[in-house]
Amino acid sequence: MPIIIKSDDEIAIMREAGRIVAEVLEILVAGVRPGLIVKKLDRIVQDQFERRKVIPTFLGYLGYPARVCVSVNDEIVHGIPGDRVLREGDIVSIDLGATHKGFVADSALTVGVGRIRAEGQRLIDVTYQALWEGIRAARPGARLGEISHAIQTCAEAHGYSVVREYVGHGVGREMHEEPQVPNFGPPERGPILRKGMVLALEPMVNIGDWRTKKHDDQWTVSTLDGSLSAHFEHTIAITDGEPEVLTLRSDEQPLLARTAATAAERRS
Repeated sequence: MPIIIKSDDEIAIMREAGRIVAEVLEILVAGVRPGLIVKKLDRIVQDQFERRKVIPTFLGYLGYPARVCVSVNDEIVHGIPGDRVLREGDIVSIDLGATHKGFVADSALTVGVGRIRAEGQRLIDVTYQALWEGIRAARPGARLGEISHAIQTCAEAHGYSVVREYVGHGVGREMHEEPQVPNFGPPERGPILRKGMVLALEPMVNIGDWRTKKHDDQWTVSTLDGSLSAHFEHTIAITDGEPEVLTLRSDEQPLLARTAATAAERRS
């Protein structure tokens, strides 16, 4: 399948979708606390998406039964929100997609529940850093592999592993479009990035080994060795210069400014 280049008008719609996803993710994070029944997060998404008149991309996708993915501790991705109760010290990955006027935005983050152990917080911080290293590498004329290599280098420099069986992806009218965006590999691999490409970058980073296992529900994916995992994701558009983060949350504005300043310094 070819890589679909988006027009400025299409990216404008995706920017609206991304803003909605970012806003609802912030609401979900605000609701995370010890004692929360995980399926309540799905109800929040239902309410917020109905208010905003957008479609929950995940619901019914290949049979997925919920509007949001909620993965806890050693769960990496695709956790189905059910009757599990969050406990103090858990780490929780929340993955959310919305379809707005026919276009998809997709984003994820990992947060702690109450006070968490230092090892969990460090994993969260490094995974988030790896995401932004990938974003910084997403410039026109670069190879896609430069994104993958930047993410892998960051994670492994801190002694962690990156999941290899699940990857980022192109996104547009469909949630999963070409190209696939691995979180590992050599920088010279893959197509050349060009204006109008829209990608979902999503490092999944484990404290232990990178191998995974799927649960009996045929959706939830965990680390094979039971180690903690964290997951961050942003939908980005390739531009003539710095990439545009379409799912940027309000608390990330200062980070975006620092990223732009760092890129300017590198070019000078």
